[in-house]
Amino acid sequence: MRPMNPPPPGMRGPMHLGGPRGFLTEKEKQNKPKMDKKLLIRILSYLKPYKWQFLLVFGALIISAVLGLFPSIITGKIVDAIAAPNSEMVTLINLLILAFVVLSLSQIISVLEQYINSWISQKIIYDMRNEMYDHLQHMPHAFFTNEKQGDIITRMNSDINGVSAVISVMLTSVVSNVLTVGTCVFYLFYTDWRLAIVGLIVIPLLIFPTRAVGKKRWMLASEVQEKSDELNTHINETLSVSGSMLVKLFTKEKSEYKKFKTINNEVTKTTIKERRAGSWFHVFLGMFIQIAPLCIYFAGGFLIMSYKDSGLTIGDITVVVSLVNRLYQPVRSLLNLQVDFIRSLALFTRIFEYLDRPHEIENPENPQKPDLENSQVEFCDVHFSYEESNPVLKGVSFTVPKGKMYAIVGTSGAGKSTIIGMIPRLFDAKQGEIKVAGVNVKDFDLAYLRTNIGIVTQDTYLFNGTILENLLYAKPDATKEEIENACRVANIYNFIMSLPGKFDTIVGNRGLKLSGGEKQRMSIARVVLKDPKILILDEATSSLDSISENLISDALDNVMKDRTSIVIAHRLSTVIAADKIMVIEKGIITAEGAHQELLTKSEKYKELYETQFRKVLDFEKNDIDRL
Repeated sequence: MRPMNPPPPGMRGPMHLGGPRGFLTEKEKQNKPKMDKKLLIRILSYLKPYKWQFLLVFGALIISAVLGLFPSIITGKIVDAIAAPNSEMVTLINLLILAFVVLSLSQIISVLEQYINSWISQKIIYDMRNEMYDHLQHMPHAFFTNEKQGDIITRMNSDINGVSAVISVMLTSVVSNVLTVGTCVFYLFYTDWRLAIVGLIVIPLLIFPTRAVGKKRWMLASEVQEKSDELNTHINETLSVSGSMLVKLFTKEKSEYKKFKTINNEVTKTTIKERRAGSWFHVFLGMFIQIAPLCIYFAGGFLIMSYKDSGLTIGDITVVVSLVNRLYQPVRSLLNLQVDFIRSLALFTRIFEYLDRPHEIENPENPQKPDLENSQVEFCDVHFSYEESNPVLKGVSFTVPKGKMYAIVGTSGAGKSTIIGMIPRLFDAKQGEIKVAGVNVKDFDLAYLRTNIGIVTQDTYLFNGTILENLLYAKPDATKEEIENACRVANIYNFIMSLPGKFDTIVGNRGLKLSGGEKQRMSIARVVLKDPKILILDEATSSLDSISENLISDALDNVMKDRTSIVIAHRLSTVIAADKIMVIEKGIITAEGAHQELLTKSEKYKELYETQFRKVLDFEKNDIDRL
């Protein structure tokens, strides 16, 4: 009799008691996606390009399932050969060689199957990620203002990566497990139907109690995860750069440590409780796993000794024990099939939910590219709202003639940024028209329209690369002379040349290695390289020092020459220099005119002058007096 079998794979240690993957959370149960033919066809469409590779995988799985029987069969033959009175050593050697060949072949096929399977899953991820990125690139700007950035990244990375597990684990695992169970059960009954029944009766006695204890472990593990998330949040908030500074400035070290200690204690207690759960059950389970083969050996021995069954051998009994052990893991995996299937559908549903979002702003069927030498901008009774119940613009109308600079002033939330965002079609008007050179922007070739519009925003964004890489984003084929000229126009050339790395200097994440004024001038240089016909400025200089402000002001004056410009004005000098000033209140332009004219006829403009522009003017005068 050969040594007792060890616990089958997946049933060793407390972490394999069903595991969290074997159960659905309450939230998953509530949000369980509905399966229909349309969804299934859509999922299978991603697999269709790789159908021949899948056939290779399934062929390998069939061969593996059949070959998987041979170690047990050969073991039985070896036992019978040893027990036989007239057996020869050559028989034993031949069986051992056959076993080695079968095991080697099985491993080679397994490696081949895993390689092809991995290749398929990664190719599908590649296809889906490309599709998702391309789709999101063409979503309207409102999508990115409404959606959480973390959600977008999760769909792009975690959810699509999860598809790999669906394909490589769930799909092929189901096929593999079904084939394994099918071949094992067939050969069990082929060997001896009586021992097969004894062996199959034992399996539920091992699996179902394991799942019951596993569910308790899963609930405790979920609680541990919640507490750990709370601990991580506290660490992230209090030990980050900004958080740690806040703690120090308000002398909250002791109170924050007390909070941390309390949460950490809860994590520790819950973890200990989770580790203890099912300990006694494992003692019983370990014993039962060893008793199960004994039941088969007893039944086989009883048949041989009591009934003198000459058709049953010790090798047959060994084969049955080995095959029953081989059944444990596949059966457990198939019992989790519903959970895996629901989670897989949830992944695809989340991905499709984004892919089904409409591209509200797209190229027209017959896009136009009118001559923009006449770069006049017109708003004709434009209405807009992010939400139907909350209108932002209410019948806005104005015309900015070619080469003129108009300033828009108003309080926060009045609709200024929405107006400038609608010209390059970051948003589309709900009613009315926006025209450039007499053509509705909705009829323009979208790329052509945006190429001819330059925007300097209040929040300057730079990629984490070199100064040169950030400048070339506007014009990849720009010459060295063009780049240097753009930097001189933006009043940043001398600063760049003073850096050790000059144009190869890394600016850091979001340009954090540069000051606010330096980033603004980088943004202006980038727009100069683009050489747009229309310039849109959200002139954010009020928070900068006077030297940076003057440098940027001079740079903007250089850029606006001979260009149609619309400026959200924060500085009195810009307002006064405008050809016309437009006052906007709650989505309506309430007054237009020059500075002195508006001081007398617009109460809102006079209020803005007293509360915003005059303070900036006094600040500038004080700076000059100090100098």
